[in-house]
Amino acid sequence: MTLDAEDSKIITLARATRARNGAREGAAVRDETGRTYSATNVDLASLTLSAVQVAVAMAVSSGAQSLEAAALVTDGENASENDEAVVRELGAKALYVAGPDGTLRG
Repeated sequence: MTLDAEDSKIITLARATRARNGAREGAAVRDETGRTYSATNVDLASLTLSAVQVAVAMAVSSGAQSLEAAALVTDGENASENDEAVVRELGAKALYVAGPDGTLRG
């Protein structure tokens, strides 16, 4: 699969955020205006959120009305049903899942 430059950018952002924080997951989303938000998973005793959920929450709390695309970088094979649902809810055309090296899965 060949991605356009904007979709490649969110995968790169997700990879960089994951690596910088040493996290299990990294995610990035692009909103309807082209702004991007990147995040890692949160795993606290009192709060557990996936990287996609955090990135979406950041976008929405910054005023995003919809998403164009989302990317998840993980050692796992697929995005969770919850990640897919939250991305769909905001109208994203794609949720790209990639390994830590940036290779797309699925």
